[in-house]
Amino acid sequence: MSEYQVTNPATGEVEATYPTANEQDIQQAIKKADDAYQEWQKTSIGERTDVLNKIADIYDKRRDELARIIATEMGKPVAQAKGELGLVAQIYRYYANNAQELLAPNTIDVDQGSASVKKLPVGALLGIMPWNFPHYQVARFVAPNVVAGNTIILKHAPQCPNTAEVIVDILKDAGLPDGVYNNVYATNDQAATIIEDSRVQGVSLTGSERAGQAVAKIAGGALKKVVLELGGSDAFIVAADADIAQAIQNAIVGRFGNTGQACNAAKRLIVVEDVYEPFVKGFTDAVRGISAADPMQEDTFIGPMSSVSAAENLQKQLDSAIQDGATVLVEGGMTKDKAGAWFAPAVLADVDSSMNVYSEELFGPVAVIYKARDIAHAIEIANDVPFGLGASIQTQDADLAADIADKLEVGMVYINTPSGSEANTPFGGVKRSGFGRELGTLGITEFLNYKLIRNKASA
Repeated sequence: MSEYQVTNPATGEVEATYPTANEQDIQQAIKKADDAYQEWQKTSIGERTDVLNKIADIYDKRRDELARIIATEMGKPVAQAKGELGLVAQIYRYYANNAQELLAPNTIDVDQGSASVKKLPVGALLGIMPWNFPHYQVARFVAPNVVAGNTIILKHAPQCPNTAEVIVDILKDAGLPDGVYNNVYATNDQAATIIEDSRVQGVSLTGSERAGQAVAKIAGGALKKVVLELGGSDAFIVAADADIAQAIQNAIVGRFGNTGQACNAAKRLIVVEDVYEPFVKGFTDAVRGISAADPMQEDTFIGPMSSVSAAENLQKQLDSAIQDGATVLVEGGMTKDKAGAWFAPAVLADVDSSMNVYSEELFGPVAVIYKARDIAHAIEIANDVPFGLGASIQTQDADLAADIADKLEVGMVYINTPSGSEANTPFGGVKRSGFGRELGTLGITEFLNYKLIRNKASA
């Protein structure tokens, strides 16, 4: 039975199945990517940016259709899916508009002659992408690398095969030459085969810590560059001077957007004790007013989780926390009288370091609130996890925000807004959240050959 199938998380019904790649398919994809690279690297940046702009145009035109496919495959509410697709168009346009500057050679001031560093492509790359943002995750890998002159082999998540197929069609319709982008419905073992092939020059993975460890081990053995965007348990710090109403609104969006299934979601709400009670009351009242609903409806905020197995895993974590002594502020969990992957939002408090949930990532609609004595204690709690992706700070004091940001062990900090993503700003973390960056000026730098051209001859 194929690993690649569309199981509607709102109904639990299997709506489509796609055949898993065979070894011939894998070898053909590698060859096509390598062959295409020989020609694609010779094209002008202007030719490549024209394609990216056309891709963006297609995304804008097909937004409603694509959003419904996303909702069917992994349950994202269509309004949020449209937001994701809008960002995808922005990413392609950003790199189309800025590639000439980003890929321009750097001149080095030397005592004699001249020196410059050219930025050149490296070849075929493998991307391994997740289901939670099925177009965005692909775009932030594809856009900078395609415009740089690299070619792509893409292994998408097994539950998003329709989206994977649609992406191929979009890029083809935009005029991307055959072989520059290659979708493969590959197994994990086949992904390892691709990484190990000498024609493949690097790999980028967005996924779990376990998957990152496996890919990094294989890539390291093959001496391949790797970029890893892994899990997160982002802190959401509320200072005593915060606008509480705004902080509550930001926390709701930050924790429960995409049904809580985002690596940079606000998973840990850390509130200084001076404003703990009003924040908790306002936040829990707001959560009680949220109901999971049909993801096809424009006004739905929380839909089903991505799969029954994902909901079951989150339920186990929730049960474990409660058994270990966590206080339930809002009772939630799996909806057992309804088919599909429905999970009512829950809120916990009184979680401490003796509990597994303290250091785990809760990938779904469960929020954990911590009371901090002061800002120093809040920072201590924020940093006391193995992850270091992002964080959000709620304060009206710009100096305090800057001081907290400096002390947080993360790759991204957002002030008075939920954590997010933009085409022109870098995305990535530290510690066990991975390494490397995507998007912005840094996103195009990961898979380039920086070639020094040094001429010591006098002019």
